[in-house]
Amino acid sequence: MTLNIYFSAAAKDWEAYQPLLQNDLTAAGFDIALSNTCPAPEAVDYIVYSPDGPLEDFSPFTNARAVLNLWAGVERIVANPTLTQPLARMVDPAGLTAGMVEWVTGHVLRYHLGIDAHIVNPGHDWVHVPPPLARDRKVTVLGLGELGAACAAMLSSLGFQVTGWSRTPKDIAGVRCLSGDDGLQPALTGAEIVVLLLPKTPQTENLMNDDRLGWLAKGAALLNPGRGPLIDDDALLRALDEGRVGHATLDVFRVEPLPADHPFWHHPRVTVTPHIASSTRPETASQAVVRAITAIETGQPAPHLVDRSRGY
Repeated sequence: MTLNIYFSAAAKDWEAYQPLLQNDLTAAGFDIALSNTCPAPEAVDYIVYSPDGPLEDFSPFTNARAVLNLWAGVERIVANPTLTQPLARMVDPAGLTAGMVEWVTGHVLRYHLGIDAHIVNPGHDWVHVPPPLARDRKVTVLGLGELGAACAAMLSSLGFQVTGWSRTPKDIAGVRCLSGDDGLQPALTGAEIVVLLLPKTPQTENLMNDDRLGWLAKGAALLNPGRGPLIDDDALLRALDEGRVGHATLDVFRVEPLPADHPFWHHPRVTVTPHIASSTRPETASQAVVRAITAIETGQPAPHLVDRSRGY
């Protein structure tokens, strides 16, 4: 039986993914018809999708067994009323997760070691103050899903005092895991470096507001490679101006690309990175798509299904 797979993403992605998916699915033993056009929606078995593609109405795809999202985030699709098919988010340890772990680890070490002071030292000042050891640095990771758990585990392996917080209880070796409403304040209180890796939901929007930023250690560093709306932008700017937060490195924003006149671009205590903390890499993402299709075709549940009541 031939599997009909409709690829709905940006044109540049089709060029990258088409040969990879064709080769990987064929190597897995599937006879496939793969196309980025869709003349007969009712014949489609799987939709490989990203929100920057042309597909908006899923209702004609009456026989599609799953929609396989190429992005880790699903907030731009999960509330689509035409989407009745199972939706799976991208989980790719060899690509997405590895990239996020490297970005987070690099920027945590940057703050921990005080590297900026040595890179930007116009007076050539000789300030002989060594940094503390990792075991004396408190790091909190908000969000312990696939990405957050991997980052927390890596930071713990380097010796940091790592606290993780999530909506539901988690257990990660070497990480102090807190959860729920009662766990948030203890997770943030006294934290010197905070990493935001939560999904965007009504409950997480503006999570880091004036009150919660006030729970951090004075001069704390804030890293946001998760979702832009996790932070109340005005509250963060106030905290930076008052010295309550020492620096913020932000990779995601409410509007992207970040507008040229946004205060984050010009603030001396903000580093902007252009949504590069973690990206879907076609070589490994193609293999993740194959794993998902293989699971479904062999009678297993689709991996990494989105719970639409939670929004992720």
